[in-house]
Amino acid sequence: MSKDRDTSFTVGRREFLKTAGAGIAAAGTIAAPQSAAAQTLAEKARVDRIASCTWPIRQLFKTRPPAAAPGRAPAASSPPAAVPANRDRTTTAEMKQKYGEITMLDFPQWTKDTFPGVIRMDLFSGLFGDVNDDAMFIAAADGGGPEFSPTSPSGRKWLDQLANTLVKTGTKVQHISNNAPFGLADYGSPEADARRKAGVATAKKWLEGLAVLRPVSMRMNSPRALGPQIRPNAVPNGGDGYPRNLEIIPLMNAAIDSYKEMADFGGSLGIHVTFENHWGLAADPMNLRIILDTINHPYCSMTPDFCNWEHEYMLFNGLKALTPYSYSNVHAKYWDRWGEKNDVQRSVRVMLAGGFKGTFALEYEAGPLNGVEGAKYLYKEVLAALAAPV
Repeated sequence: MSKDRDTSFTVGRREFLKTAGAGIAAAGTIAAPQSAAAQTLAEKARVDRIASCTWPIRQLFKTRPPAAAPGRAPAASSPPAAVPANRDRTTTAEMKQKYGEITMLDFPQWTKDTFPGVIRMDLFSGLFGDVNDDAMFIAAADGGGPEFSPTSPSGRKWLDQLANTLVKTGTKVQHISNNAPFGLADYGSPEADARRKAGVATAKKWLEGLAVLRPVSMRMNSPRALGPQIRPNAVPNGGDGYPRNLEIIPLMNAAIDSYKEMADFGGSLGIHVTFENHWGLAADPMNLRIILDTINHPYCSMTPDFCNWEHEYMLFNGLKALTPYSYSNVHAKYWDRWGEKNDVQRSVRVMLAGGFKGTFALEYEAGPLNGVEGAKYLYKEVLAALAAPV
């Protein structure tokens, strides 16, 4: 890590907000509460390009007591990441004391109360369900759990409640960030193939169950879906004296088969199945372009993320590569792992320049602000870029 990067991590909260972008002051004016009558059509159009996001405020949600997950292999250990000195460390208890505790049924109104004019939402799968009703939770098909079952009788009833809440609040589900699928690039043995098929079946259950919410798109999460977290690389001698990557092709073939099947199913329900640039195969935007071009399906697209990259040159070039494949939603993220290079407004403008017409979800990952205040900061940053797209 460079000396400059280390310095950027020590910027305090006041300096962070000062350097957030030249347009933030103007954006604050745009973001201030206004009556619907006073808003111009242009302002309404800009706000309609924003989606609230449950991920940065997940600390506020009621949760089930932690339970052991028999049968699931322990995750591979990795060295602890260096935590920037100025990163927010507000505890869950402190967050709930300050902002209150909510459930997914509260989130639509929370969105309207917190972000003036915003009615679209990006919902994380891990926050679904009534935590007090065991009947709507099952052991995950990959041995973990419990997790929400969208096709169980009680799960369907709860989803109907959420659908009714959307109608009452005038809100819409733009995107589901789904962590339930798994093994979508597994191959090489009957056991691996069965695991891949089970992951596809799990994805189909979510598509079927959540169709009542009428989401535009649903991400099938890549860390659990697209092979190992660190994708295989070329070996020095690929059999003919030149570097060659012999391991990545079967992984990509398996992913293509899985996503083609999910896109067929999602398309029958009018829901886009999306990739997100996380890790594994999805860490490389060229891999994603190849997979998407090969699938070539009207209901298979991208959900780009501003920060899930392996090196800094991908921050903007990766977005440029994936924008043509993006339809519904993008994660407008701030993450302090990139320090001062994490330019939210520039990232928004890259997407706009590439013709993106969907929503920007306010996914504050980590930095000097807590999740609620971080999402509010992103609200202003995205509005500033939408107001001055060039």
